[in-house]
Amino acid sequence: MSEPGYLSLYRSGELQKRVEALETRLIQCDLCPRICGVNRLEGELGFCRSGALPIVASVCAHHGEEPPISGTKGSGTVFFGNCTMRCVYCQNHQISQDRRKLRGQEMDCHTLAQMLLYLQNDLGCHNINFVSPSHFVPQMIRAVFEAVPLGLRLPLVYNTSGYDSVDTLKLLDGVIDIYLPDIRYADNKVAQKYSHAPDYVEHARAAIKEMYRQVGGLAVDKEGVAQRGVIIRHLILPEGLAGSEVSLTWLAREVFPDVHLSIMAQYYPAHHASRFSALARRITEAEYSSVVALLDRLGMENGWIQALDSPDNYQPDFEREKHPFV
Repeated sequence: MSEPGYLSLYRSGELQKRVEALETRLIQCDLCPRICGVNRLEGELGFCRSGALPIVASVCAHHGEEPPISGTKGSGTVFFGNCTMRCVYCQNHQISQDRRKLRGQEMDCHTLAQMLLYLQNDLGCHNINFVSPSHFVPQMIRAVFEAVPLGLRLPLVYNTSGYDSVDTLKLLDGVIDIYLPDIRYADNKVAQKYSHAPDYVEHARAAIKEMYRQVGGLAVDKEGVAQRGVIIRHLILPEGLAGSEVSLTWLAREVFPDVHLSIMAQYYPAHHASRFSALARRITEAEYSSVVALLDRLGMENGWIQALDSPDNYQPDFEREKHPFV
């Protein structure tokens, strides 16, 4: 397989230009669809409650991702703190919505660059996997830029809710090797009620199209480890709230029916979900089976379907999982 694209961008000077263009946007932040317009370089906080420095909640070799991402050595995962959404059922709510647990976890980008090398050299991970990166794209790319001359050479994974700005994604063209977005909803009213994202559908669909334009379908090496491409995740929610039929039909018709999907059955009523009757239970076998049958009808054969009773659900405890630099 060819080398990650960001290495040639570094050599040409283009990666530095991208970093500088992204950092300028922090002055009137428009990195995500919310376009808060706050000056994060001066400490102003918008919806994501994040300033100029990245917040890193955990760095680890993660073995709970899809097989081509985790491989045999694990995915070098960087869990960013805070989020551009407020999902009432968030399984990572300890780091996405609880500011008290994130105190003292801001760091400079050079330290983050060192972490990337730790994941590559010390832990031997297959890739660098940035989780919830949408509000920290400039800091993320600055860290990559600083890590390249130190020897970084792993593929980069952009692991996102799908609530992304196409303008921001365009600055990642040639930088990100693997996109791992969610397609979470098919109805904006549902997205607003449960994730405070009233325009989720149009932004997620536009983002997925842009991601696919950049990197195309999934490409793996001889060992089956992802090197490039898109994998789209879809979490089945109770009562059909995820809009599975509409979203998967859209993917089959508007993206490609052979796109790789990861269908997740791991929903449980985390965080504030028990306050909402529709979300206060796990999914049923009938709800699960209907999505599996839908994939067959649509001819969508590539990807992974999580077993309904899978014991392998990764539910990290961010009280215990700290990075080695804390």
